[in-house]
Amino acid sequence: MKKHISGKAKWLIVASILTAMLITVVWAVNKKRPGETLVQTALAPFRSAGSTLVRQVERYYDYMFKYETLQAENEELRKQIVSMEEDVRSADSLQRENERLHQLLGLSEEHEDWKKVSAYIISWDSTNWKSAFTIGKGTNSGIGENMVAITEYGQVVGKVTAAGPNWATVTTVLDSSLGISATVASTGYNGKVEGALATGSEGLLRMNYLPTDAVLRNNDQVLTTGSTVYPRGLIIGYITDADFDETGVAKYAILRPAADLDDLEQVFIITEYENQ
Repeated sequence: MKKHISGKAKWLIVASILTAMLITVVWAVNKKRPGETLVQTALAPFRSAGSTLVRQVERYYDYMFKYETLQAENEELRKQIVSMEEDVRSADSLQRENERLHQLLGLSEEHEDWKKVSAYIISWDSTNWKSAFTIGKGTNSGIGENMVAITEYGQVVGKVTAAGPNWATVTTVLDSSLGISATVASTGYNGKVEGALATGSEGLLRMNYLPTDAVLRNNDQVLTTGSTVYPRGLIIGYITDADFDETGVAKYAILRPAADLDDLEQVFIITEYENQ
């Protein structure tokens, strides 16, 4: 009795024959043994996956290396930018100081008898009732109490109210405790200038005890009359308004300070002068 071969077995035989033929052809082309070819064929997918993994690792390594390099470059650029900004600030500060000294030179030529010490402001102490700052020079530089502080234009800033070896406190014209004998330049009216902080007029001055019939105009210049503290002719401020005081028998004027205290960096202390 004949045994019939099943269809599944037939396909298995055909596949085996085709595989043998494929191996033979590959061996003939590559001159390699059939076993070696089979092994390489079987390992090919793993080699491909391994190559992909290696490339990914290389790319990640390159990324990390470049990231660290870029980070270092960025840090160096930041340092260079900070240095450049400091240079710009220094240049601006030197330019401003140069301009101030040029103006001061003209003032010194006009008032040869004045001796001055320049000083920078190191801190402010201002409230609703007080206006003062500290400078970085004191008695070691010849600065003492009751010496006037001015700008390079001869504008009154205030006076020294306390001093130590390397510091001094300057109370500004805005402080209500400061009183300066003054005159209206265009008319000769005399009065006393005080800080208007106590009256609620922040940033302004008040000139009291003016005559009832005084004619006052906006932008009239107000100057020091001269005293043991303030040389004659220093600019205090400019009239912006006027009215009768509470008694009704005298006038007062509101002044805008001549010195721009908001942008003040450096002052000049008059240590000696001859009052005329």
